[in-house]
Amino acid sequence: MTDKPRDEERPDTGYEPASSPYDQPTEKLQPRTEDELDFGKSGSGSYPTEQIPSSFRPSRFDEPIAPDSSSTAYSDKPTEFLPTTPASASYGTGSSDRFATDQNAPEPVVRTETVEIPARRGTTDLGLLLLRLVVGAIFLVHGLQKLTGMWNGPGLDGFRSLLEETGYDRADILAIAGAVGETAGGALLILGLATPFAGAAVLSVIINAWLFKQAAEPGLQFFAPTGVEYETVLAVAAAAIILTGPGKIAFDGRRGWATRPRFGSFIALILGIAAGVCLWIFLNGANPLAT
Repeated sequence: MTDKPRDEERPDTGYEPASSPYDQPTEKLQPRTEDELDFGKSGSGSYPTEQIPSSFRPSRFDEPIAPDSSSTAYSDKPTEFLPTTPASASYGTGSSDRFATDQNAPEPVVRTETVEIPARRGTTDLGLLLLRLVVGAIFLVHGLQKLTGMWNGPGLDGFRSLLEETGYDRADILAIAGAVGETAGGALLILGLATPFAGAAVLSVIINAWLFKQAAEPGLQFFAPTGVEYETVLAVAAAAIILTGPGKIAFDGRRGWATRPRFGSFIALILGIAAGVCLWIFLNGANPLAT
């Protein structure tokens, strides 16, 4: 073992080996003063801890932040709060509150009105049609007998004479009114047009016929042929048509009182009964129940 350095054993290649800080491990470092290091001097640009400006990468859905002319390019605060869009507008921007609802959104309108569903009528309209046709045809035929003398009828003159013999006052006017009302009322019942008024007209006529036939025989007579059986059936049928309406198979079928009559039909029934009774009281005056 020799003390000769190992570098001397290397062949001469013509270049110097690179220097290393470890070649002189015992080299002393000369200390420097604060003036030489220049810490804290203005304009030097050197600080013990340098603040790195924060960066923010806005999304394309976020609102741009308006620059402030009074501030510098970077904030002096170590942590800066950046405003964001409301939670309701951040849907699809990656925000954790994307599904939050807007507190200022209007409340949904809740409809509370009731809707009436029309009930199934089945054969009701067909039954009312048959009732109107039969009752209307009976009154129409009897009205034409009194008005024109058709089907061996008395005619207008014979009807007036009959009213005079029965004790009616103003028989000439009453004969025309009775014949026209019975004919027109029967025709309107068949058509289902102005049904409450048509029913009231024929009801007042049949009430007078009931009172006339009852006054012709002493005491209460009901069974045919001398009784009021036939007139009672027609009066009740006319009142039923007024209260139930003509049904949908009629010219009045789209009117409310045609399928669901209320107070108007009841008023028409009262008027028909009052008209028939008043005609008998004020124009005849006889007691139909006298023995």
